[in-house]
Amino acid sequence: MSEYYDALETREPGEREATLLAALPAQVARAQATAAFAQILAGVDAGAVRSRDALAALPVTRKSELLARQKAAREAGGDPFGGFAAVGWATLGSVRTARRVFQSPGPIYEPEGEARDYWRFGRALFAAGVRAGDLVHNSFSYHLTPAGSMVETGAHAIGCTVFPGGVGNTELQLQAMAELRPRAYAGTPSFLRIVFEKADELGVRLPSLTRASVGGEAFPPALRDALRARGVEGYQSYGTADVGLIAYETTAREGLVLDEGVLVEIVRPGTGEPVPDGEVGEVVVTTLNPDYPLIRFGTGDLSAVLPGGCPTGRTNRRIRGWLGRADQTAKVRGMFVHPSQVAEIVRRHPEVARARLVIEGEMADDRMTLHAEVAAAPAALVQALAATIRDVTKLRGDVRIVAPGSLANDGKVIDDARRYA
Repeated sequence: MSEYYDALETREPGEREATLLAALPAQVARAQATAAFAQILAGVDAGAVRSRDALAALPVTRKSELLARQKAAREAGGDPFGGFAAVGWATLGSVRTARRVFQSPGPIYEPEGEARDYWRFGRALFAAGVRAGDLVHNSFSYHLTPAGSMVETGAHAIGCTVFPGGVGNTELQLQAMAELRPRAYAGTPSFLRIVFEKADELGVRLPSLTRASVGGEAFPPALRDALRARGVEGYQSYGTADVGLIAYETTAREGLVLDEGVLVEIVRPGTGEPVPDGEVGEVVVTTLNPDYPLIRFGTGDLSAVLPGGCPTGRTNRRIRGWLGRADQTAKVRGMFVHPSQVAEIVRRHPEVARARLVIEGEMADDRMTLHAEVAAAPAALVQALAATIRDVTKLRGDVRIVAPGSLANDGKVIDDARRYA
């Protein structure tokens, strides 16, 4: 049985770099054919973008700009993708059809094209030990966001059967695991921990489960070791709804190996300037996806390039993994929370003068509390704010009413005070 997904993983680094750079001019041209990048890359000679330096000279398009363009276009009754997608549906005037469209917090809309393993997650699942013929219990969300589809299409590319568990319904999912006996789990690591805790409570055993591909949140060593003690080896994947898989963990457990279908740069936060290898900066991704041709997309995530190659024999570059956010956007229980969402919560409640969302605890066991400045709080305001938090962010949060002027005047809307193991 091969230990590699395909021959691309063991290419000579020079061959890989040459192939990726050779594909750049056509991808830049595809991007310029979209309404958004026609403006962002106006005046750029696509044929001249054939090197890392030429790529680094192009502007970085960050998630906040993508969101702003999408919102502006939607408010004008135009393209909900903000002019970034090359696929859509007939009433948008699109020549090529998207198979699905998803909504991520913001909201940001992402298309899914018809390519096999569109999000390229098969590679991450394979590195986690998933093989053809396995049953994969997929507990990523199938609702609104693309995470469930990311894993399912990757598992199908390998040749697996998938149980679409989705999120929540812990006892029903535990029952399915016990009765169907999947070999692999895909989802957040914290939910797998919750499933095992429920199994202990009910006296249920899950001996078939031996592999896990986890993502959507940090995977601290303590949780990794706790899963291993139960016979499950878990490996991280790192991707976004915008660009798909970016990097994945291998059995070496030494950082994350970059995916073969993206060009990744680490840049100084707030700029487009690449930093030296080893220095922490923002992860910027150029995807070779013709359906959603994002050029120098700033993820807002922090990481750094690791020196040397992966001990498994994979020759692509490695990054240290997720090291935090370059902006105030935070990820809570697998979902992004944006400063714009905090502003929307305040907008819906005129009694609130200012607010700050404080995220505390540890990754995989985090909680968030909205600190709201209110001069005179109606009795039902706390409950109403809690309902709005869930409506806007799709997450539960507590509410704390504070006196006007008590929040620091430092421009901070989201305070991520979690402890990172």
